[in-house]
Amino acid sequence: MDRALGEIHRAINTLAAPAHASRAAPDAAPDEVLPERQRVESARLMRVNHAGEVSAQALYQGQALTSRDPEVAAALRLAASEETDHLAWCEQRLRELDGKASLLNPLWYAGSFAIGALAGALGRGPGLGFVAETEQQVEAHLREHMSKLAGVDDRSVAILAQMTHDEAEHGANATSMGGQALPFPLGAAMRLTSRLMTRGSYWL
Repeated sequence: MDRALGEIHRAINTLAAPAHASRAAPDAAPDEVLPERQRVESARLMRVNHAGEVSAQALYQGQALTSRDPEVAAALRLAASEETDHLAWCEQRLRELDGKASLLNPLWYAGSFAIGALAGALGRGPGLGFVAETEQQVEAHLREHMSKLAGVDDRSVAILAQMTHDEAEHGANATSMGGQALPFPLGAAMRLTSRLMTRGSYWL
């Protein structure tokens, strides 16, 4: 019961409470003023990235909940804590762009938590492989967004660049701890969830 209440508390904090970063947001151009069309596009892309960080919190918490390996569970909770910086940075940038978080975030959280819980139940190798695959997918879409914003929204690009660096580190750490390739159904479910999240959050 205590663990269930703890997970409910974490979900509410992720979805409803402001995130607090332990590091200052990368700051390339604090006084940057974007044309209206670019502001809207940047806000949409940063909403997608914010939704991705909401999903990351759920993925890691769900996996930590069902993992039977204390070392893996501790590593997952540490990664989730470090990802809070990303969540806070995306929230801050969304406010600067007069954007709003995705209305679908509760759905992304619930679905990601379920996938994470399944991965944790599979054991150490697949569980860590799940972390590596998650970070690989996040890194890919961050690089895509950086290419779209390069030269037009330097502040967002600086944030995404630091996030990309952190995600690569998390993925490498998971692999070095013994991450294995995921079973096809789980990998396919992750990719499908990622596509749905990206497209849905861009508009909503």
